[in-house]
Amino acid sequence: MKVMKLIATAVTAVAAPVVLAAPSHADVDTDFANQLHTVGIYGPRDYNAWLGKIACKRLWTGLDGDAYASAAFLHKNLPRGTDQGQALQFLGFAIAAYCPEQIGVLQRASVQ
Repeated sequence: MKVMKLIATAVTAVAAPVVLAAPSHADVDTDFANQLHTVGIYGPRDYNAWLGKIACKRLWTGLDGDAYASAAFLHKNLPRGTDQGQALQFLGFAIAAYCPEQIGVLQRASVQ
């Protein structure tokens, strides 16, 4: 049940920025880092941006077949102490920032 709540939160995290996005000239990587900070994920901005883009690529190529596989990959590559819920939140923010066309991955996970 806790995982379902985390996935629902991740879907909301993706949907809200996509729906409420206003045209701007902000740096996507900085915005992504700021979103991560709201859930207690810190670290080098460039590394986290790279990791988010790699997660998107892994979803696009099918290397990670679902949100759970992607979150497991992220969990292994995020700093020690990051929990599985934060990995799912990271994935939600990464999808919102770098590959919004992959939102279906989170939506499918929320109904499983």
